[in-house]
This record gives sequence, C-alpha cells and structure tokens, in this order.
Amino acid sequence: MNKRINTYNVKGQNLAIKDLDLEKREVAVYLSRFDVIDADNDMIIKGAFKKSLKERGVNSTSNRKIAFLRYHNWEMPIGTFKSLEEDNKGLFAVGKLGTSTLGEDALKDYDEGIIKEHSIGFRYINDKIKFIEDETMGNGGYYQIKELQLWEGSAVTFGANQYTNVIDVVKSEGKKDIIEELYSEIQTVTKSLINGKGTDERLYNLEMRLKFLNARLFDVAVSNPFNKQFDLVKPEEKQTPFNWEKVIKSINF
Repeated sequence: MNKRINTYNVKGQNLAIKDLDLEKREVAVYLSRFDVIDADNDMIIKGAFKKSLKERGVNSTSNRKIAFLRYHNWEMPIGTFKSLEEDNKGLFAVGKLGTSTLGEDALKDYDEGIIKEHSIGFRYINDKIKFIEDETMGNGGYYQIKELQLWEGSAVTFGANQYTNVIDVVKSEGKKDIIEELYSEIQTVTKSLINGKGTDERLYNLEMRLKFLNARLFDVAVSNPFNKQFDLVKPEEKQTPFNWEKVIKSINF
C-alpha cells in the first residue's frame, strides 16, 4: 500500500462554491466529495469524516477544532467553520471569514472569483483503507477510504497543480477548451489586479499567478500534438498549422 499513513496529506477537488454572503462574511462550500475516484486513486465514502467531526468538529469541546486555513498553512488561518457536516454528496462546510488581514484578503478573493477550490488536510488510517480490485482500471483498482483523520479545510487559489502537466495531456479536441479556460482565469486575475484591493502580499500572489497562467496559455497555444502525424505527410501536402504564437503575442495582458 503506497499511502503515507503516518504523515500529513492534502487532497483537493474543484467543487463550485455554493454560496457567499459578503455582509455576514460567510461562505458555503464542499471540502470533499463522496464516491468519486480522485487523482490519488482514492474514493472517500460517506462516514469517513464522522469520527473527526465528533472529536474536533464545530460542536465538539476540543481546543483543537478543525481549522479554516489558506494554502494548508497553519500560520494562515482565515476564519472558523460555523458548520461541518456530511450529506449525500460530500463534506459540506460553512465558514466565517475573520476580520484579520488574512481574512479580508480571502473575502476579496472569494468575491472576485479568485478562490475556486478547496482542499482538506488529513491523515490516512491504516485499517480504514481497502483496495478494491477493478480490472477495467489501468492500475487494477482503487482505494476505498472508510475513515480519515481530518485536521483542516483550506481555501486554494485555482488549485496548486491545476495546469502543471497540461502540455503532456493536451489533445487537439480539448485544446480549445483549455485555452478558453486559461484565458477566462487570466481575465479574472487581471481584473482583480486592476482593482488593486487587498494587501501587497495578495497583489503579489495575483501577479505571480498571472505570470503562470500566461506561460501555460502560451505553451498550450504553440503545442502541436500531431507532430508525428505531420511527419508522415509528404512535404507538398503539408498544411501550415495555425499560428497560435502570433495570436498570443498580439494579446496585451
């Protein structure tokens, strides 16, 4: 079993924010989803958080309750959870953002669409993991997670690894969708930078995110997944591929 049982793990999913109340400084989100095989080859099932919610949940007497953080950084609490509960879909949370600088920055990021994803910080429990064999899957199956030790839920800016290996997997039929998604996120970050709200740290993080998105957009635009196919075509039959590089250079970010 390749699970890091005795270590701190993080796991995120791109789940839409359910609701945001700026006046109350409250946000409703799903921190995790049940019955879905994720990138770690795990399927968390309903009941996996039950013990943690009882021991360190909102209504517990623990002095180390499940924390509401930014980037899984324990030195960056952005508020507290008012509600944490399992429903049929997943782990549903209502968080109240604090009035500290970190809380104010997070509230602005929620309002402007910068925060789109959430992750959990947790520890696997050895005897609560079961490998389910499935011959239809390339790795022979998946891990069913019956229980996790939950420590925190974090707000994440667009997901840390959302586009890390996008060039390795981009296909012709999905290239347009990826470009449109990247461009949409660039517009969102650019708008937030123009507004200029928040701390210098927030604006710096936005600037770094914009540079990263621009680089990924350029990489996707100039990539050609059919190079090998073109090599098989006779020179006189070759068609000049669309000049994405020229398009990117013409965009004034």
